[in-house]
Amino acid sequence: MSQPFPVIIFGAALKEDGTAGAILVRRVAAALRFGQHATTRPLYIPTGGVPRAGRTEADVMAALLRDAGVPGDAILAEPVASDTCDSVIICTKILRARGYAGPVGVATSDFHMMRCVAMMRAMGWSVVTIPSPAGTGLPVGALLWQWLREVPATVWDVFLVLLWRLRHPKR
Repeated sequence: MSQPFPVIIFGAALKEDGTAGAILVRRVAAALRFGQHATTRPLYIPTGGVPRAGRTEADVMAALLRDAGVPGDAILAEPVASDTCDSVIICTKILRARGYAGPVGVATSDFHMMRCVAMMRAMGWSVVTIPSPAGTGLPVGALLWQWLREVPATVWDVFLVLLWRLRHPKR
């Protein structure tokens, strides 16, 4: 049997009560839609370890996946990453340890996709994008801010990932 196709679902801040906000729900929904039409069984990897009310982003996303009928063996939660860069590095370590060589699915918000894809490619992955619209109902200024902050963040995070690869060439 072939290996399942990994779909990394990048986290987003939880609400104060530890529940998923709209952006996180849309990211999970996009991953689920992709998985329903995939030719290979997906392995969902929700990533994010920033806790609110005792729950991490990964834990909340894993619960959303289970609630949608995804079996537990198709979910591999990564609940320790503190930011997007951590998520890329930790998920890469997980996949490499499992002997997986690519490609990988990246499920995140449309405005966040450039950064996630750039970092994953810098880590050597071939990427299938799974975007979710994030700006539904936001004022124009908030939408503009979402997109503009990603440019310097992408440059910085790709630099950090490349630096990590230089320090860990065998991973």
